[in-house]
Amino acid sequence: MSTYNRLNKDDAAVLLVDHQAGLLSLVRDIDPDRFKNNVLALADMAEYFQLPTILTTSFEDGPNGPLVPELKAQFPDAPYIARPGQINAWDNEDFLNAVKATGKKQLIIAGVVTEVCVAFPALSALEKGFEVFVITDASGTFNAMTRDAAWQRMTAAGAQLMTWFGAACELHRDWRNDIEGLGTLFSNHIPDYRNLITSYNTLTSKA
Repeated sequence: MSTYNRLNKDDAAVLLVDHQAGLLSLVRDIDPDRFKNNVLALADMAEYFQLPTILTTSFEDGPNGPLVPELKAQFPDAPYIARPGQINAWDNEDFLNAVKATGKKQLIIAGVVTEVCVAFPALSALEKGFEVFVITDASGTFNAMTRDAAWQRMTAAGAQLMTWFGAACELHRDWRNDIEGLGTLFSNHIPDYRNLITSYNTLTSKA
């Protein structure tokens, strides 16, 4: 019987792997605008919960291109590892040292493309005893078949697949911890949730 290993904001770090301008053009398993929104939502979630965040790119001087500028701007002080060639981020010593330096055992991973830039470090981390949570809607690849194969490979190794919204709720645990802050995070990235909060605010203001 499997156990419920839930995310813990005091023991989690976020790894944003290869969200690069060139690679983003390869993402076809999710709408491009929705995908970028999800990536930025995950970044906002990391900032909201004050989770250590590591940024990395692969061969950014080549066709993969530079990191999405919004991420670099949001985490100016975060470790930023521009890998000169390693396809698996885990093979880069600076990246590995940055992960170890967080002191966290739970790794929240997202990236492009799913079956390579996400799967390889996820599998490597699992092998070393980390708990891995893959944010599916902030990771993208060529098509659904490729994505599904990657998801199966990672889950078979023990990775947990989540969305950024599910991860945020599990990290938060209890609405009483902060209603306005979490509501704002959701409203900024989910139009329907913005409508919900607007309705709630309207009703409560009349009470």
